[in-house]
Amino acid sequence: MDIAEHYNRVADGFSTALKGVDDWSARTPCEDWDAGALARHVVDTTHRVLARLDGSEPPVLASDAPVVPAWEQARSLVDRALAEKGDQEVDSWGRTVPFGQLVDTLLCADTLLHTWDLARATGQDDTLDLSAVSKAHAFLTPMGEAMRRPGGFGPEKPVEADASAQDRLLAFAGRQP
Repeated sequence: MDIAEHYNRVADGFSTALKGVDDWSARTPCEDWDAGALARHVVDTTHRVLARLDGSEPPVLASDAPVVPAWEQARSLVDRALAEKGDQEVDSWGRTVPFGQLVDTLLCADTLLHTWDLARATGQDDTLDLSAVSKAHAFLTPMGEAMRRPGGFGPEKPVEADASAQDRLLAFAGRQP
């Protein structure tokens, strides 16, 4: 699967979860965020990744801004940037990588995990794309404890030996599947 296809599969999942939100104040598995704050975080993260292309200051979505159209616009910008600038080298918080790689790893993993958070918080189907789960887990695993900090992921949760790939990823990322 190429990067654009991977991103669009993950983004489709988040779009579906967003459109199914009835209560933006619903509590999410991310302790500090309700559904609206979590959705704004995904949009803001998308803008932070896009800003790596030109070093600009990314916009921050206002707390009262409509999230769905903001997400659709940000997603469209990523699609265009992948097509036009996917090979452009960008700073990825201390190292240089192609923009497409940053989308394929960091942005997809963040969006995927928060898709589950949003779906879980709002009573929707929280089944994630299996190939995206595998890629996210492969990206996150080498980070180990470095990703477990305030504002990051919580402690890894235990899972049964026969847990699904999705449950293993969620537990690794500090979620209780």
